[in-house]
Amino acid sequence: MKVLIVKVSALGDVVHALPVLAWLKSADESMQIDWLVEESFAPFLEEHPLIRKVHQLSTKAWRRGGVRASVKGAWQMIRCLRQEKYDVVLDLQGNAKSGLFTLMSGAPLRCGFDRDAARENLNLLATNRKVAPGELDFHITDRSLSIARAAFPKGSELRVAGPLPVDATALQTIQQQLGKAGLVDKPIIVLHYGTTWVTKLWPIASWQTLALRLVEEKGLRPVLTWGNEKEYAAVQAIQDACTGRCFIWPRGSLKELSALLSEADLVVGGDTGPVHIAAAVGTATVSIFRVTDPDRNAPRGKIHAHAVANFDCAPCLRKECDRDLECGKSISVDTVFELVVSHFNKTISPLS
Repeated sequence: MKVLIVKVSALGDVVHALPVLAWLKSADESMQIDWLVEESFAPFLEEHPLIRKVHQLSTKAWRRGGVRASVKGAWQMIRCLRQEKYDVVLDLQGNAKSGLFTLMSGAPLRCGFDRDAARENLNLLATNRKVAPGELDFHITDRSLSIARAAFPKGSELRVAGPLPVDATALQTIQQQLGKAGLVDKPIIVLHYGTTWVTKLWPIASWQTLALRLVEEKGLRPVLTWGNEKEYAAVQAIQDACTGRCFIWPRGSLKELSALLSEADLVVGGDTGPVHIAAAVGTATVSIFRVTDPDRNAPRGKIHAHAVANFDCAPCLRKECDRDLECGKSISVDTVFELVVSHFNKTISPLS
């Protein structure tokens, strides 16, 4: 049995879909599972023990090359997928782009969301088995699992996150970095400021205050992670507020980020990929939710906690808002600080 999972983006959504792998393998241990994903997220899935092959889409490069390059790139990928002769395709994305590759794969069984659950109606033309997630399938992971369960009802392993193995070489690199920073045998808390939406961000002033309190009141040395130049400027501002007493991660590959998060005792961030990666590698999280719904997106389990915007309109799913700063400030530093301290008091030892 050869199965293709189509979940191309974004990073957090790809992470949320990982439990599908465990379900499929529990249904048929001999199943060969491949995954179609955007190339920027491919390293995250490469060498995963439950995945045979990762197909990489180069959508951004195709667009830079114009219409001709896009058509050529898409056609080459379609030819590659058809050569694999998949028995089943699980379209977990539900939009027009994923539908194109699902339809053209040539698989006899192509499962996806029904009209109410698909993101774009064009996707409905690509699938021949349409799945309506149940009333309890509200979380994004459960939505993906609903398609896997419909296609392979004999599965038995239900996970709320992961599995996501950590690359041994990347882990060694991270351990060396933490050693040079003097963080070996000490509680490690990772603070991740950035998100893809401006309206998901917690105000930089709140991050600065949180970090300073963790340093001065609890003796912690936060590790600050970042993914682009804007985020780097933000973590420098947090570092400055703490007079250099944080550790700015030098940034590395996606595999190294996963390894860093696996070494942490706690990861704090918004509704963003690194927080979900942390959950997938088994690390506790405190997540900050403003415009998205924690019931749908937040890591689940006893080791995870979240803070929610104190606004009647939340979650609004808006990417722009005139009340953006006010909304961000509605989540107090005290609230997040107390969640962090509560975690450490329960899992390690009472902090000073």
